[in-house]
Amino acid sequence: MQRLYDFIRRHPTGVDSFWAVVLLGLSLLWVGEMSPKLGGPVGYGVIALLFSLVLALRRRAPEKMLLLATALGLAQLGFDRVPFIADFAMLVIIYTVAAHDGPRWASRLALVGGLCAATLSQLRWPMEGTESGAAKVFFTVIMTVPFALAWVLGDSLRTRRAYFAQLEERASRLEKEREAQAKVAVAAERARIARELHDVVAHNVSVMVVQADGAAYVMDSSPETAKQALETISTTGRQALAEMRRLLGILRTGEHQEAGEYVPQPDVGQIEDLVEQVRGAGLTVDFAIEGSPRPLPSGVELTAYRIVQEALTNTRKHGGPDVGASVRLVYFDDGLGLLVEDDGRGAPQEMYEDGGADGRGHGLIGMRERVGMVGGTLDAGPRPGGGFRISALLPLKPAH
Repeated sequence: MQRLYDFIRRHPTGVDSFWAVVLLGLSLLWVGEMSPKLGGPVGYGVIALLFSLVLALRRRAPEKMLLLATALGLAQLGFDRVPFIADFAMLVIIYTVAAHDGPRWASRLALVGGLCAATLSQLRWPMEGTESGAAKVFFTVIMTVPFALAWVLGDSLRTRRAYFAQLEERASRLEKEREAQAKVAVAAERARIARELHDVVAHNVSVMVVQADGAAYVMDSSPETAKQALETISTTGRQALAEMRRLLGILRTGEHQEAGEYVPQPDVGQIEDLVEQVRGAGLTVDFAIEGSPRPLPSGVELTAYRIVQEALTNTRKHGGPDVGASVRLVYFDDGLGLLVEDDGRGAPQEMYEDGGADGRGHGLIGMRERVGMVGGTLDAGPRPGGGFRISALLPLKPAH
């Protein structure tokens, strides 16, 4: 049964042609049987042939076939050819045009023609036993019902198809929007992890390089100091590996919750440990907290930590020898202020512009992105009188 249905769907014109042949055969049988009473059987045969053509091509050229059927109906009225079996094609073409997604004039013409057909037929060929006006109206209404029903069924099918097409389009659009949102989310997550990797690698490798240089310098003269430097390198390397494992865990699981071997995300409470680590690497850092510490959203905690980490890393990289730095955390009523300053020679101009002409400055770009994600503001640039300053204001919201 399914094969038959599939065949019918693949060959609609062939199926219509089959029924057109059936309609032509029945019409010619009727003409042959009624020929003694008909005043021109040849005319009926021509009309039957053309109505069969209407049925065969109804789906390939519905508007043209509607016009042909209208012309045939008018020809029957004009040449006094009474309705017969072939006129069934009128019902079919009315249904087809109403169901077709074509010009609306064709559907309206089909409706008007169908409603008028029964009335014109009754006026031209009154049925026996309908001499009274009430009987004529009754039979006219009865004969109009099939035409009206054919148009209503066709128009309902067209409306239903349009509705399902709209649903499919909406589903397709929603699917594309979901894919686009997923791509944006993936890109944002990749950018976030890239910033994390930059901060982790830049800071810890910088500390390790400083300690390694110091150890190499005092290896012969002060083996104990060199040993301490190597221990610092080992500790810093383990911290870097732990944070990188956490980031790789995020990549594997797609989650922000760490468990097991993955360390938690750094927060404001660890900034003091970060400062101690930097001091151990040989950089003089003054650290102070002003205001009353309070719980912060995790995004703000991580942003504050990374800003201080990146700022101190840049101080070591660009501040020059004997540079000193200061870190201030200020708790306001509606925000957390960060101020990191150094008295070194500062970074070149292109390092604190958005990327710089040579594409550098990725650390400061990452800072701006982090601050923007939590709705804060960032100002970075040379200090008056020398050195470099980074100040940020992060909005405080109650931690949940």
